[in-house]
Amino acid sequence: MKILLTDQIRETDKRTVYLEGISTTDLMDRAALALFKRIVDDIKLNEKILVVTGPGNNGGDALVIARLLIEAGYHVQILLCYQDKKPSNDSNIQLKRLKIIKEANIISLKNKDGLYSIKGFNYIIDGLFGSGLNRPLEGYFAEIVQWINVQKVTKISIDLPSGLFGEDNRQNISENIVRSDIVFGLQFPRLSFLLAENEQYISKWELVDIAIHPHAIEKIQTPYSFTEIDEVRSIHKKRACFSHKGTYGKGLLIAGSPGMMGAAVLATKGALRSGIGLLSVRIPASETQIVQIAVPEALVQKYNNASFWEEADTLSLSNYSAIAIGPGIGTDKAQILSLKNFLKQIPEKLILDADALNIISENRDLIGLLPKNTILTPHPKEFDRLVGMKSDTDYERLEKAIRFACSNQVYMVLKGAYTACITPDGLCAFNSTGNPGMATGGSGDVLTGIILSLLAQGYDPQEACKLGVYLHGLSGDLTLKDQSEESLLAGDIAENLGKAFRQL
Repeated sequence: MKILLTDQIRETDKRTVYLEGISTTDLMDRAALALFKRIVDDIKLNEKILVVTGPGNNGGDALVIARLLIEAGYHVQILLCYQDKKPSNDSNIQLKRLKIIKEANIISLKNKDGLYSIKGFNYIIDGLFGSGLNRPLEGYFAEIVQWINVQKVTKISIDLPSGLFGEDNRQNISENIVRSDIVFGLQFPRLSFLLAENEQYISKWELVDIAIHPHAIEKIQTPYSFTEIDEVRSIHKKRACFSHKGTYGKGLLIAGSPGMMGAAVLATKGALRSGIGLLSVRIPASETQIVQIAVPEALVQKYNNASFWEEADTLSLSNYSAIAIGPGIGTDKAQILSLKNFLKQIPEKLILDADALNIISENRDLIGLLPKNTILTPHPKEFDRLVGMKSDTDYERLEKAIRFACSNQVYMVLKGAYTACITPDGLCAFNSTGNPGMATGGSGDVLTGIILSLLAQGYDPQEACKLGVYLHGLSGDLTLKDQSEESLLAGDIAENLGKAFRQL
């Protein structure tokens, strides 16, 4: 699914109106009807609703919803928040229609003092401002938002929480943004839904299909997308009846060190549960029994000194379909030299995670040795160390990640809620699966194993990242059928991968 920027959403509206030969008011009616149908699923008929409307088209949507709620028998108050601004043409049309209804309780708010006489409601529908906003709210409108936020009722926002920008909110004013219990987005996810700094304004979001014309969507080009199950199903390859272990690739995982062998075991399980044909795990000789006992299906390679890879190492990398390095290997001098020696071999289909990324962060000359199309899988702090500076917001971090991927011609899997998979040409796909229970040690190691397995099986790097991240999150979601977010373990994600694949 495409993620469109604010200007692009306006363009799809215009194209829909043109392609269907309808008016902008017709499109507003259609969008508001879809929103109304979704809203009444959650609100009982005896509940009392305050609809807050602004002067723009978001306010017009809210006026239509108010009219439909009244016609359906709900007790509704409508708060017009225009001050000295004239309502848009479509909003004015909707206001005239609403005024015809004798049950319509319309309050025109002149100043903030009028807010304190408004009482007796269980829900607020926030239609003050939507995506048309281009500067922080202040004065009269900021006071309305601050009043909304202190009301101890359920708050439903249309399109966006009023005051929030669709993309970059670094220059916004936090206290002048509505804190919504649920946001009903129109047709497309907004970039701001997917960024951590906006969680305080968006407890939950859900998309409502307002029937934007398919050709209008098709014509718009965007680097951002939201990966859903239909796309993942189209990527997933069915296994052939006459296939054998050689069909599904041979992977090499370099992981683990004394005291950190759990990372190696979890990554190994992630790879094996994702369908790899053969997996070799390269670990310190002193730790071989741990992997052989925990995961007997893996082949074990042992190294007898502190370095996982020496310049004189004769192991042929051409024997492997894909290679992953990093979980739990440590960051001492021996491993720094090991990684440098390894990268000089110019390995293909390479994944770097965890300590491999930490080594690169402290030895930035290694960035220049990264083979083209290497996959990097940092969590936010690892990424900040990788680029050498802290990011104040997820939006800023995302910008840096896209620049890094493009300038170094690598794939970037920026982990977190809605993990972003970024390609060397700047495409960015956000993931739709996963839950907060997966914020636990070892979860990323399992993901490294999954992506290694898919890469070894012949998926291209973009497919391996998208499919791997989706399956990882889906397995975490399926785990919650038997566990809670608090009790979920990384090992549970590996063990439930079979259920995740079955859903494809």
